[in-house]
Amino acid sequence: MNVRPSAIILQDERVLTLRYCYGDQEVYALPGGNPDPGESLQAALDRELNEELGVMSDINEMVICGEVIWKEIEKETLHMIFHTKITGDPKLNPVHTTAEEMVWLPIHELDKKLMYPNVGKQIQDFVTMLTKSGHIGVIDQPYIK
Repeated sequence: MNVRPSAIILQDERVLTLRYCYGDQEVYALPGGNPDPGESLQAALDRELNEELGVMSDINEMVICGEVIWKEIEKETLHMIFHTKITGDPKLNPVHTTAEEMVWLPIHELDKKLMYPNVGKQIQDFVTMLTKSGHIGVIDQPYIK
């Protein structure tokens, strides 16, 4: 199972996402990435945010943890999502990401967008303090070719 740390970065009731297109399907990913060998989750997330967006980060508590299981390609990923604050003006670095653009999605729209990981409703609940942080189990994540 792969492990992928990612960040919930909030600003003015919006969440920072990276928009990807797979065929005709748009997917809004939380910024993050895979740890290098010997790298902690927080160090990996800090590095990825710096490489992909050119920002410094203050990684706080882990607020969502869940698994994506794609039987179609026999791949599993454990997502560890951290509430994160950033310093600097984020700008997409095409050398380090294939994202089409950076998008600040309004929190009230998150459950209507296909996200990766697909945790829009859980982010809404976290932001409005409806639920405590923690493990949410298997994430309903459609597989897109």
